[in-house]
Amino acid sequence: MAAPSTPPTVRLFLALWPSDATRAAVLSHAQAWAWPAAARLTPPERLHLTLHFLGSVDAGLVPALKKGLDLAWDGCELLLDRPQVWPGGIAVLEAGEVPPALARLHARLGERLEGIGVAVDARRYRPHVTLARKAFGAQPAPAPVRWQARPGFALVQSLPGGRGYENLQLFG
Repeated sequence: MAAPSTPPTVRLFLALWPSDATRAAVLSHAQAWAWPAAARLTPPERLHLTLHFLGSVDAGLVPALKKGLDLAWDGCELLLDRPQVWPGGIAVLEAGEVPPALARLHARLGERLEGIGVAVDARRYRPHVTLARKAFGAQPAPAPVRWQARPGFALVQSLPGGRGYENLQLFG
């Protein structure tokens, strides 16, 4: 008797993509850090701010996500002013405060995700940009980065084997 097959999954997240100017400012900030030899810096084209990390999701839910997450927001200014190395050696540039407009977007998306049947992380939202992995012992740069988050966000798939990201749907 054949073993029951599991439905295919895709690894997903919701993200804000930076403008070219913001990406350049984040890269400049990252270049000012003192990195250990083992650090793996995030490639410029992968720099983003995660709204919700969904993880492995049943691929059959993608059409419902594309339809059910379509909501508008006006964007906001975000100050990334807390450079840190998190447990696991993840170097980030985090916002010390979450702008109200971004907090509302995050909450509304969370409600929509739960309605579609996708689990939402219950931890406090910490908007950040991941600068590097394997960054144990990195020395952060103090300069903050202002991010003018434009209206719109994306449903993004992490491609298998670390091959990058693919926008599955742009909203707004």
